[in-house]
Amino acid sequence: MKALSLTKCYSLTGVSVSADIINLNQYRKAKQKDEKRDKAAGNRAKYGRTKADKQAEAKDREKSERLLAGKKLNEPGSEDDRETPA
Repeated sequence: MKALSLTKCYSLTGVSVSADIINLNQYRKAKQKDEKRDKAAGNRAKYGRTKADKQAEAKDREKSERLLAGKKLNEPGSEDDRETPA
């Protein structure tokens, strides 16, 4: 984080004292901005996926669903199990 400061000298009984003057409002806003930037970077890493990644995942999911549907057994009493009169 980057703190904005100015150096100003004060004289107390002939002794020069140096102090950093910081605008606390600017400091607070800069800190909040850094926190938001860090959170956004974490979210990009956690949730961000490219379009190609999403399409590949959808393709794999569809393939798995097709394979599973092909392996399902018919339930007793369903239309496929009923014998048709010849």
